[in-house]
Amino acid sequence: MMIPDFDLDAFVAATLAEDLGTVGDITSTAVIPEGARFEGVMDSRDAITVAGLEIAEAFFRTLDPDVQIERLVEDGTKVPAGSDLMRLSGTARAMLTAERSALNTVQHLSGIATLTRAYIDAIAGTGATLLDTRKTIPGLRVLEKYATRMGGATNHRMGLWDAAMIKDNHVAVAGSIEAAVGRAVAAGIARIIVEVDRVDQIEPAIGAGATHLLLDNMDVPTLRGAVTLVGGRVPTEASGGVRLDTIRAIAETGVTYVSVGRLTQSAPAADIGLDFTAVA
Repeated sequence: MMIPDFDLDAFVAATLAEDLGTVGDITSTAVIPEGARFEGVMDSRDAITVAGLEIAEAFFRTLDPDVQIERLVEDGTKVPAGSDLMRLSGTARAMLTAERSALNTVQHLSGIATLTRAYIDAIAGTGATLLDTRKTIPGLRVLEKYATRMGGATNHRMGLWDAAMIKDNHVAVAGSIEAAVGRAVAAGIARIIVEVDRVDQIEPAIGAGATHLLLDNMDVPTLRGAVTLVGGRVPTEASGGVRLDTIRAIAETGVTYVSVGRLTQSAPAADIGLDFTAVA
């Protein structure tokens, strides 16, 4: 499986169980003869960046181990509208039962990858790296962050465990930026990201041991000044309200990273279909 730390079998089993309940696919069982076979083509009605085909394939293989599948493109590929993504041939009942779970996954992940690619294209040549965030649907973080990688982004923190991120509420409780960062340093944390929303917070944060500054909701002139003040001592990240129409100007300030919650929070599903025909 190409997605680290993702249990594909468990995901497929849980998703199918949600759809089938305790009774199963009563429509297909009642309407489709047991031995009937289908051929099908999954295609995109939109121009998209593809993500999730391997997962879709797993749904069909779980219900029909003998299904024949030909993947026509790979995840991360940018394809025009009307592109065929996958061809299938197998047991009709199994294919109809797996169809919605497979399509939901590819539509959602390809939607994220497609929006991510648009942001990547918008900052091309600036030198800035696009980051995703933790603004993901609970239970789907690994998948959604995989989709942003397929669109060209770099994953930010996967969770609360892989870096400290000191925000205003942490500072409020600790009493100061210096105190909050100092406690993280004393705890032996290697990556300490500090959110600052004013230029005068930069020196205290770096002086206390911050390894990364998140420049929160700063306008473009302020960002440019902040980058100059930091002078490359630590990486800088612009964050907060970044949109497709504003990201290039933000990236051109010289920040190391731009993080965008919209990649996973607001991506529309891609329009992908699956058309079956009966095999005589």
